[in-house]
Amino acid sequence: MGISKRGDQHLRTLLVHGARAVVRVAARRSDPFSQWINALRERRGANRAIVAVANKNARIIWAMLRRHEEFQPAT
Repeated sequence: MGISKRGDQHLRTLLVHGARAVVRVAARRSDPFSQWINALRERRGANRAIVAVANKNARIIWAMLRRHEEFQPAT
């Protein structure tokens, strides 16, 4: 589905900028999240991968806020 145009434009912009940095760095990494990003980038292109990462990060942030949890990176 991607990120809609509803909601706070500034927050959406920050999520996309952060995702752009993550996608750029993922090319040099080999952890599972970076592998997912690189495969997605090959299949769909860089811009769609950036929006997908922004969407995934937004969902992670929402779940953390909802459950009052700290971030637990996958090991």
